[in-house]
Amino acid sequence: MQHTLDKENFQSFGVVCEQINNNKNQKSTKNTKSAELTAILPSSLGCASFRKDYGLKYAYLAGGMYRGIASKELVIALANAGLMGFLGTGGRNTKDIEHDIVHIQQVLTEDQAYGMNLVANLDSPDTELATVELYLKYGIRCIEAAAFIRITPALVLYRLQGLYQDAQGIVRSSNKVIAKLSRPEVASQFLSPAPMQIVQQLLEAHKITSEQAQLSQFLFMCDDICVEADSGGHTDRGLPAVLLPAIQSLRNQKVTEHGFAHVPRVGLGGGIGTPSSAAAAFMMGADFILTGSINQCTVEAGTSDTVKSMLQHINVQDTDYAPAGDMFESGAKVQVLKKGVFFAARANKLFQLYQQYDSLDVLPDKLKTQLQDKYFSMSFDAIWQQTKAHLLTTGRPEDATRAEQDSKYKMARVFRWYFAHSMKLAFSGDEQARVNFQVHTGPALGAFNQWVKGTELESWQNRHVDKIADKLMCDTAELMNAKIQQLLAANLAYK
Repeated sequence: MQHTLDKENFQSFGVVCEQINNNKNQKSTKNTKSAELTAILPSSLGCASFRKDYGLKYAYLAGGMYRGIASKELVIALANAGLMGFLGTGGRNTKDIEHDIVHIQQVLTEDQAYGMNLVANLDSPDTELATVELYLKYGIRCIEAAAFIRITPALVLYRLQGLYQDAQGIVRSSNKVIAKLSRPEVASQFLSPAPMQIVQQLLEAHKITSEQAQLSQFLFMCDDICVEADSGGHTDRGLPAVLLPAIQSLRNQKVTEHGFAHVPRVGLGGGIGTPSSAAAAFMMGADFILTGSINQCTVEAGTSDTVKSMLQHINVQDTDYAPAGDMFESGAKVQVLKKGVFFAARANKLFQLYQQYDSLDVLPDKLKTQLQDKYFSMSFDAIWQQTKAHLLTTGRPEDATRAEQDSKYKMARVFRWYFAHSMKLAFSGDEQARVNFQVHTGPALGAFNQWVKGTELESWQNRHVDKIADKLMCDTAELMNAKIQQLLAANLAYK
């Protein structure tokens, strides 16, 4: 099985290697002819079955970015170009998501590719389940499952509701799951059948049929995996050259163990913003690539023009790590814009204070004044009243009650307000408040900015997601062909 997978993944490079071997005894005058025979096309990069299954021109995806930064316009532009993007749904209510789905389905045809992002919601599993039920209602056939640390009932429901047996009796699902992850233990769960405990719960709740429950043990929880290296937003700071081979090896083990017909493809995201990084991904055997940060600084991105102008000028060193607002107490990190803003420094200070003190009341007076006047521009009491009202209106009165009784938890909730507030400021583009902007982005965008400097794409007003995809894939193929020419020339030079 491993030999078959490698042959498909490295088809283009395999032809090159074969050609090099065949040319060992040939003269250098045949170098040009050899190069012509081994030319790599952008449409041949990655895995052919991946492109076929999703109906794509390239083995290229655009990930779903938080709060609709990966907008409906972004999804539509990519679909019209024969590519696929995921609508960014994290942090949004189901009403707004539904509005975007309706719009997308009205504009696109059934054979055009698009997907929805599904972000794990540890605080509110009911919200996660409601989002999946919305996807099922509208017949969404592909989701990007992100930030999951375990398989949840919502994920299992989505996967199982699409189960069927094909003409050969092979169990398949019309509801495709691309799992975006950065940990082998999480990959192991997606590379396993649905947990029977959850299957039984869904069956007892009459959310799936007995047939679906039985079929659930004959396929993986995902169709494909996107290994997420160090990226903008939530990140484990993974190294692609370490993570990708580890997950590829795990995939192969699981395929051998279970013997299922479908072999999940393994792609790579995080840090991809130039032809060099994309070529490295494909040369490591990535079945597809996924871009993120570079799409945030485009016409179609659903963020403010102020943020786009700021991002257009960053370099690779202009990002930093800060606590994740939605996972504040755990210390989970997000990668954010550092240049021109104070958010990262202030967010890290808040987490330090949370670890050091047990309540807002015991903070030194000087710190209280600094936080309320400089960071928040609002009193602790006013912030708590806003937070409490939000918890009550979103159906979480137990969290409000807990905060009234637990002073440290209340402090965490007040500090969390800053993270939500700083995100809203960035979306509004308020120039007066830009020092507090929270903008999730990675160094890939800085590398992209340097790559396109002096070209038409230097200005974000000329950056369109489909044009970026075309240029990145075409230049990646061109770069790989140039490297192959060098290999062939070096090989012939020693003959």
